[in-house]
Amino acid sequence: MADQEPLSLASTFPNPPPFWKDFTPDRTARIEKLRATYIERAEAQEPNAPPIDEATLRLPELPEELINLQPPAEPADGRWRVFGDQYMLDDKLPTLEEQGITNLASSAPIDRDARHYDRALELKRLAKSLLLNFHELTGTLSRNPSHAEAKAADLRTLFINMHHIINEYRPHQARESAIEMMQDHLDRTRSETIAIRTQVDRARRVLEGLGSLTIQEEGKKVEEKKDEDWSVVEEREAWLEVDAPVG
Repeated sequence: MADQEPLSLASTFPNPPPFWKDFTPDRTARIEKLRATYIERAEAQEPNAPPIDEATLRLPELPEELINLQPPAEPADGRWRVFGDQYMLDDKLPTLEEQGITNLASSAPIDRDARHYDRALELKRLAKSLLLNFHELTGTLSRNPSHAEAKAADLRTLFINMHHIINEYRPHQARESAIEMMQDHLDRTRSETIAIRTQVDRARRVLEGLGSLTIQEEGKKVEEKKDEDWSVVEEREAWLEVDAPVG
């Protein structure tokens, strides 16, 4: 017994499945060649057929050593397990009857997906029943605690029914949460756009102001230069008159 290997379920992280050893380069090349041949034959027989997806293609009559190299078929009952948790292809909320729980929402057969079904009203009724049963449980515990197990089971059924009705709101909650996230993103984008446009307008006004200031300075410089040139001419004429012979 001491020489036996420990069970994989006892480890913190499960060991990889044993068929990982089948994925050798030789076998991978063989199954890729078989896939290519199968696709060529299928396209030759039906040229107008839609293209075949290699990711989901399952080759018939594969050798035993190549069976694990192709994707497994979908579960026949739509259920599979991963790390001990069960999942379903059709991800829908199971009914209380499927879980073996008594459905207390209504004794009459009704369509739970119909619009007239008032879940808020059912939650209020269950909440009142929950308070009443809790009051009865405290009375039972004070008189005869041995009879409290049945009342505790009733409380459990009430809690599960309330939790089930709340879970029926999950699709609506997810839809509203997605709408709120998209609206927040849209509002944030609009705010950023308005801020950018405001800064662009402000920068444009600043540039226009700087442009007008530059033009005025250039005009002032030209006028100053003209004044300097005229003064030089006047001074030169004055010196010429002084130097001219008196006659």
